Amino acid sequence: MNIAIGADHAGFALKQEIAEALRAAGHTVADKGTGSAASTDYPDYAEAVARDVASGAVERGILVCATGVGMSIAANKVNGVRAALAVNPEEVQLTRQHNDANVLTLGAKYTDAASANRYVKLFLETPFEGGRHQRRVDKISQLEKR
Repeated sequence: MNIAIGADHAGFALKQEIAEALRAAGHTVADKGTGSAASTDYPDYAEAVARDVASGAVERGILVCATGVGMSIAANKVNGVRAALAVNPEEVQLTRQHNDANVLTLGAKYTDAASANRYVKLFLETPFEGGRHQRRVDKISQLEKR
């Protein structure tokens, strides 16, 4: 799968670990930065990943900051992006099954590498259920157009 990944300074180390695990699993990873732990602004990386997802350049996106919340807020400003914060395995699965989330955000302050990689694996492997959930995702798309 083609995946874009990005992080600010607070998420840099965890991003590196996730990207390495994704490559080891055979995925193609487009690293949108940051390239160090020097202070940066998370909206820049959220936008870069979100635009790749929205344009279809990649199939999914992963973003990491201290809490995951800022990245989620920023990424969701891009039409076509449904970013969801990873909190626990069941919620990660439900964001895919029910919301067709296409960007996963992680909080490096609260998520260790093993949990992050577990969440990412679930995010990539869990299919969207469609059906009644498609109607709801379509309504989200309509909100973006208004």
